[in-house]
Amino acid sequence: MTQLVDTPIPSDPQTHPAFRGGPVAPSTSKLTPLDSTEIRLTQGYWRSWQQKNSDVVLAHCEAWMERIGWIGNFDRAASGDTGWEHSGIEFVDSEIYKLLEAMAWDLGHGENPDLQQRYDSLVDRVASAQEADGYLHTSFGRPGQPARYSNLEWGHELYCFGHLIQAAVARIRTAGSGRLVEVAIRLADHLYATFGPSGREAVCGHPEIEPALAELGRATGDARYLELAALFVERRGHGLLKPIEYGQEYFQDDQPVREAETLRGHAVRALYLASGALDVAVELGDEALAAAVERQWSHTVATRTYITGGMGSHHQDEAFGADFELPPDRAYSETCAGIGSNMLSWRLLLQHGDTKYADLLERTLLNNVMASPREDGRAFFYTNTLHQRVPGSVPDEGELNARALSSLRAPWFEVSCCPTNVARTLASVELYFATKTHDGLQLHQYGSYDIDTTLDSGTPVSFSVVSGYPAEGRIVVTSREQTTSEVTLTLRIPAWAGHADVTVGSNDPERVDGETVSVTRRFAPGDTVVLDLPMKARWVTPDPRIDAVRGTVAVERGPLVLCLEEQASERTVNDVRVDTSAPLVTTDTGAGVTLVTPAAPGTAGTAGTDGLGRAGWPYGEAPADEGRGASEGILRPYATWANEGPSTMRVWLPTA
Repeated sequence: MTQLVDTPIPSDPQTHPAFRGGPVAPSTSKLTPLDSTEIRLTQGYWRSWQQKNSDVVLAHCEAWMERIGWIGNFDRAASGDTGWEHSGIEFVDSEIYKLLEAMAWDLGHGENPDLQQRYDSLVDRVASAQEADGYLHTSFGRPGQPARYSNLEWGHELYCFGHLIQAAVARIRTAGSGRLVEVAIRLADHLYATFGPSGREAVCGHPEIEPALAELGRATGDARYLELAALFVERRGHGLLKPIEYGQEYFQDDQPVREAETLRGHAVRALYLASGALDVAVELGDEALAAAVERQWSHTVATRTYITGGMGSHHQDEAFGADFELPPDRAYSETCAGIGSNMLSWRLLLQHGDTKYADLLERTLLNNVMASPREDGRAFFYTNTLHQRVPGSVPDEGELNARALSSLRAPWFEVSCCPTNVARTLASVELYFATKTHDGLQLHQYGSYDIDTTLDSGTPVSFSVVSGYPAEGRIVVTSREQTTSEVTLTLRIPAWAGHADVTVGSNDPERVDGETVSVTRRFAPGDTVVLDLPMKARWVTPDPRIDAVRGTVAVERGPLVLCLEEQASERTVNDVRVDTSAPLVTTDTGAGVTLVTPAAPGTAGTAGTDGLGRAGWPYGEAPADEGRGASEGILRPYATWANEGPSTMRVWLPTA
């Protein structure tokens, strides 16, 4: 077991290793994450979205939760009054905590007096509701409410606590301490007393406490929190939760974590648990547990993941389906599952350095997670379908929306886990872009950002990365200072590219095949490394075992999955096929394809009659391909669909 000591949090975050890193800072790893003082977005796609998050998304989430009483729950809980009515579902506390985490990461980017005041005020309101023994929840434990921990299957108490603790870790990593940190430590101490080695043997129906406790242990040096995280991981899969209609796999309570072959059940739950299990495995040196998580990731990516990186094909239980059960028109692909997937991929990348983890993180981030927010930052997709058969319904911008029923982005949901999850992701997104080692710097994700750090060898490095990514494929890396020793700069070559043209300084470009390109030298100010990735649009074919999309193709350009949308094609997308023998034309952001439509829309691919020649039956002999018309269709990035209003859309295109 890694030796952690019971010591108070150091007062100076710049002089203690506990404060290094972003949301995840393992005590041992192949790659070392950077912290919020070492990397900064400067311009382009990601800087624009992070600024919009700071200016719009945070205030949007805060205003909605204030308006509908979710934040007010803490005021009422602190008042000591009885008989008050709780606003929202039992786990809405977690949304306030995710907002606080987003605010903390955003404050780490620089001074923002208005945000600081709002953050401090919100922390004070949360802290005022904490009870003497450290317990803090607005839905349980008071007169007229269910007793504490009386509904571990559905109550989400520990899930909420996990998000509070993660918000506190964000504050530790950006400011060193604060009132929310004190609240989280008292809460964690309460949890250790209640559920620790001498306490109640139980787990929460929704994993999340596991990665939170592990990270709090790393950040504070208190070994008890890691011990409790390990207990929760090991208890899972032993039937401690009551049976439900979806089966025990919904809770990942059907088999122990270290015995499972794949991720299953509720997708967000499964991904959060796997992240926590890997945290525990790393800190305890448990190779068998780490191998189990790696095995589950590999199987899930190979058989249960959409082309967008989305996970979860069941609406009823928000769950993974069976292997290759990936229907595009019924894709659930919850935004939070995409964020959970990135949490797990990042942890695996830090441990192994394998680019396949960065590849999936890129795919999921750009195509699943970033499909959620509307262009203005004031509405979100909860689920992410890959085929919209009928134009969606415009939601009432002033009312709560049912999460799974919203066919367009909605401002807020009865269960609004996704908007706040997007907010905390955007606030910390740059912390998933680069890492360092003893004598090297590794770039995993592309955009425009500055890095100023000291390698583990003690060598200071300063680089600027400039790129129009993901729309453009040129990445220019420039050294801003002289390095005192040789440094290895490593850039990922995405799997979708397969190769890149690399130019070092004034040398001629060189084609490099493989997963990475590395340049080792003493860098001088102005030295450049240029990576040119092929951005030509390309056909993608599905595994034939994915029955729902057999006989179709998709199109990708660079890291982006493209889609055909009614807004661009000026016709419903349901009655078109694509001619793959015709040229696929690359455009600035998407692609042009040749579409084939029948003379009478709706008859293509169906007989239109039964075996006796009677009309009204959609099965039978295929009709003759006569009277077809060809036209050009424009494919655009999937993540931007529906920003212009109701539309039909599809990612997988039937072939002519």
